Amino acid sequence: MKLGVFSRGGAKRRLGRVEGDVVVDLGPGGSLNPVMSQGQSLVHGSEVPLGEVEWHLPFAVADYVDFYSSLEHATNMGRMFRPDSEPLLPNWRRLPVGYHGRAGTVVVSGTEIRRPHGQRGPDDFGPSQKLDIELELGFVIGKPADGPVPVDRALEHVFGVVLVNDWSARDIQAWEYQPLGPFLGKSFATSISPWVVTLDELTRVPGEPQEPPPLEYLRTEPFAFDIPLEIELNGEVVSRTNARHLYWNVAQQVAHLTSNGSTLRTGDLLATGTISGPGERARGSLIELTWNEGPFLADGDEVVLRGEGLGEVRGRIVPRG
Repeated sequence: MKLGVFSRGGAKRRLGRVEGDVVVDLGPGGSLNPVMSQGQSLVHGSEVPLGEVEWHLPFAVADYVDFYSSLEHATNMGRMFRPDSEPLLPNWRRLPVGYHGRAGTVVVSGTEIRRPHGQRGPDDFGPSQKLDIELELGFVIGKPADGPVPVDRALEHVFGVVLVNDWSARDIQAWEYQPLGPFLGKSFATSISPWVVTLDELTRVPGEPQEPPPLEYLRTEPFAFDIPLEIELNGEVVSRTNARHLYWNVAQQVAHLTSNGSTLRTGDLLATGTISGPGERARGSLIELTWNEGPFLADGDEVVLRGEGLGEVRGRIVPRG
């Protein structure tokens, strides 16, 4: 199913299921959280043309975690910034690297993105000059749990998936992230698609071989989801890739996230990190597509990320007022 929260003509928000070019009205509701956590029954109502509705954030985001799960992306970034060293750091093939983002700035597709300001270097504060996109999937937790969650039970807690654009201010990030990691360069906005697609809608395929074998708590048959993806910038498709290229899968992410006893809450959003594939036109960010030479995003630029069966996530850059 493709489930979201919509309104029509300024009326109160309602739950809806997307079917082709219509939205089936499933009753009043401002969030999918009760449906995701309790399996709340949904009533089949009238059909509304898809083009007549306004979409809202589909669920209340509890926590937001962004991983670093694409081998090609991590390798590209390592080669770019550590050209004389091994591109992957020693931990990368041994655990799903990630960081906690800011749940309060997750916004629905179509929301304008205001250019972030921050420190870009010593005595240098101002608007980001290297504003970037990141093509990702985001897995949404339905069933809560007290950790740890075994890897072979992890998918029981995943309700569905959204497309994610984890906007990134590369110049702010480069100055601030050592030694503790991303902060203001990432926390200003993360856009998601307007409906959650349940896992049963996705095509599961064998995943990338994992070498060395993961530790026991992460060990599972490698799998991925076959989802063709693309990036459109100002009307031009600049990249095409596929989610099947991801190295670490969502079951391993859930198992690792909770391995220290951390809880899962309904509405937790677990993003994959940038998804890149083999080849120069299969990269999921501008920093990779231009090899850090730019151009990066200018005010007025519009980015649309698309995923087969998932819809799109759209955002336009505007200056901060």
